[in-house]
Amino acid sequence: MNLKPLADRVVIKRVEAEEKTKSGIILTSAAQEKPEIYEVIVVGPGGMVDGKEVKMEVKAGDKVIAGKYSGTEVKLDGEEYTIVRQADILAVVE
Repeated sequence: MNLKPLADRVVIKRVEAEEKTKSGIILTSAAQEKPEIYEVIVVGPGGMVDGKEVKMEVKAGDKVIAGKYSGTEVKLDGEEYTIVRQADILAVVE
């Protein structure tokens, strides 16, 4: 099954947390912070949203930072995704 976002929606997936610190200490899953960095999986077509033309600025494969409590979480084929509006994406990580 595939997700196909509509209008200015973007499907993102959380990037896995680091299991080691920079100094090499291995962290347990309880000690790991959930990263706010996501990978863009699929991007909607953009177009007219609320009477305004929306051009999609992100593309599949981009790493982005999204608002902590934004979007709708969806579980599909055992994977967890979040569907957000493009406006909820705060930055692209380069």
